[in-house]
Amino acid sequence: MSQMMRRDFSRLQDRTFDVLICGGGIYGAWTAYDAALRGLKVALVDRGDWANATSSASSKLVHGGLRYLENFDFKLVRKTLAERQMLMAAAPHRVRPLRFGVPVYRDSRLGCFRLAVGLTLYDGLAGSINDEQGFKRYDGQEFSARFPFLRAAGLKAGFTYLDAQTDDARLVLELVAGAESAGAVCLNYCKVSDFIERNGKLSAAVVTDQLTGESVTVQAKQFVNTAGQWAGLLRHGKRNYRLSKGVHLILPNLLDKEALLLTAKADGRVFFMIPWYGRTLVGTTDTDYGGDLDKVKVEDKDIDYLLNEVNGVVRNKNWIREDVIGSFAGLRVLKQSDRSSPSAVSRDWELHASDNGLLTSIGGKLTSARSDAAHIVDKLCENLGIRQSCGTFGKPLPWSPGADFPAWSESMTRRALELGIDKESVHWLLFRHGSRVTEVFALCEEHPESVSRIMQEAPFIMADLLFCTRSEMVVHLEDLLRRRLPLLILVKLKQEDLQWIAEIVAPVLGWDQEQCESECRRVLQAYSLDGG
Repeated sequence: MSQMMRRDFSRLQDRTFDVLICGGGIYGAWTAYDAALRGLKVALVDRGDWANATSSASSKLVHGGLRYLENFDFKLVRKTLAERQMLMAAAPHRVRPLRFGVPVYRDSRLGCFRLAVGLTLYDGLAGSINDEQGFKRYDGQEFSARFPFLRAAGLKAGFTYLDAQTDDARLVLELVAGAESAGAVCLNYCKVSDFIERNGKLSAAVVTDQLTGESVTVQAKQFVNTAGQWAGLLRHGKRNYRLSKGVHLILPNLLDKEALLLTAKADGRVFFMIPWYGRTLVGTTDTDYGGDLDKVKVEDKDIDYLLNEVNGVVRNKNWIREDVIGSFAGLRVLKQSDRSSPSAVSRDWELHASDNGLLTSIGGKLTSARSDAAHIVDKLCENLGIRQSCGTFGKPLPWSPGADFPAWSESMTRRALELGIDKESVHWLLFRHGSRVTEVFALCEEHPESVSRIMQEAPFIMADLLFCTRSEMVVHLEDLLRRRLPLLILVKLKQEDLQWIAEIVAPVLGWDQEQCESECRRVLQAYSLDGG
């Protein structure tokens, strides 16, 4: 039985930590996991839920960033490709290979020659790529057969190349669970409301439980700011970074097992169409943002931009706003830059050290977060006088099922089908839970009716819902339905669906009728869902 993630505010009291990490997105999670594995006494807190901002609003990719080659950002591409290769091997349940198609039309910005050169370089930077992983070229007819829904007029040729896919929110959750197992104290919905200095250096932080209002002074030797878009608030409003908004849409299923990398006609930007939980994920936009950090919204112009671009390449379809099943927006933190377009700003990462000792993480990417977090923990160890090197490169992730992944996968699939779980749900269940899937199976055996889907349109079963509710530090209904299981963006849920689900999980979470209604209202408001 794996360790359940429990939220216990009292664990922050009456002890001194080596490090307090503020912000539980991908950077905070990797930093906490790495530091705990090196033997540091670690506390990780987030003002909201794990991965509740940028880290659950990505394109769900672990990739080198083919488009960065155009900006000659070879160093970043080499770093991210090394991480991609390592994660595919160390965490096959969490990071799955995904092939991308790139169509070349007569009016394409990049022709066949430049693409072939770029893809040769991309594979070369990834190191030991075999024939199965390397890029492939097709004539127009062959490519059309591979992606039959694409506009065929003017299609000259096409390429496919390899990258990988993940579930970003679950990757963060797995790392937080791993940090806890290694001894860290990890708490969501806890806000750092003030810092305390002694002789000009940080010595403690006031942390407030957002649920009860209770505050505690947390003593720590080091402090790390991985608060992403809110990083400036922890530095007394000093913001030395740029914010860019990225929007994604969820559309009906078009793709089978391969994704597409496309170029937007409007501005020449790259965007993706990706198969995700039986739907098509389309994104992303890239626009400067200066609005409210707590209210990052998908606007009509964002939806229109993406729909126009998709409708320009897909034949026999003319998707309109009503066809959009779900959408989400997030903010990328970028280094300060004079470049007019956010797309031209480097996605590389940097660590800022303030005079009072606060270490602030700026920029970076989901794919390279492990490597950057290793530098943060190196710095912590240096400051603490500890000689302990990083052990996360190549280390199987906490829920990794072990050595022979294909054999494990086959055996688990067989068992799931025997239990009566449908094939598509099984596929995603292994991707979501890794080795912990046996605990979901145990629930299915205990409650045979829980093998049925929560909602028919999405590949998630009732046992999955119950397991997440019991074991994954769920506080609000939104945590459960957006980040533990992304139902809120994959299905157009109605008020009665929310009420039904809230009543199922209420006994586990200790909710009374009033709280069930309050949780449903909160979700209806945040997601502008149909109240009828």
